[in-house]
Amino acid sequence: MAAEVRGPDSPKGSEQARTRLARAAIRDAALALFLDRGYAATTIGMISERSGVPAPTVYRLFTSKIGLLKSLVDQALTGDDDPVPLQHREQVGELLARADPRAQLAGLAGIVRQVNGRAGAAHPLLVRAADSDAEAAGLLAHYDQDRQRGQGLFARALADAGALRSGLTERSAADIIHALASPDMYRLLVAERGWSPDRFERWLADTLITQLIEGERR
Repeated sequence: MAAEVRGPDSPKGSEQARTRLARAAIRDAALALFLDRGYAATTIGMISERSGVPAPTVYRLFTSKIGLLKSLVDQALTGDDDPVPLQHREQVGELLARADPRAQLAGLAGIVRQVNGRAGAAHPLLVRAADSDAEAAGLLAHYDQDRQRGQGLFARALADAGALRSGLTERSAADIIHALASPDMYRLLVAERGWSPDRFERWLADTLITQLIEGERR
């Protein structure tokens, strides 16, 4: 028997649409309040009042204030509500499957540019929240470890292909990627030094290739 297709006007479709709107309103209100008042000083009650969504619904959708902060950062990192981590996304898998290590690193530079472009407000917010909140500090550490694991996949792919510069270990390659592709580097060059995101992406691709690939160092 074929599965029932529910249109946007069905009761189920309407409920899902309301939930999406509520989640978006809560996120927008939380981000504005976190940036204006700070994470520690913001309460669920404030978020409820600003978003127009009852506090019990805020708790139902996000569980807690730290859950809401995590949702903001997750959406900024991946660009959607899909819970699949970035390192397990199809885009990353396709890059790692490429035979040309230069194309892998150029693609990684593109991902770094996209992620940091989306996370321009959310990541610094998390860093500031981590200064005064233990749960936020734990969340920041989790994201940093997750970024290390994802970037480490590229170092491993280069090592497995025998593409790494002579004398460079997989661990050292992973450290170089982690430093150059960090949110701090993006913020320094784009936000503080005024580089365009396009320029940053080109620089990162060229620098990664030059530093990591055999025969490319000049």
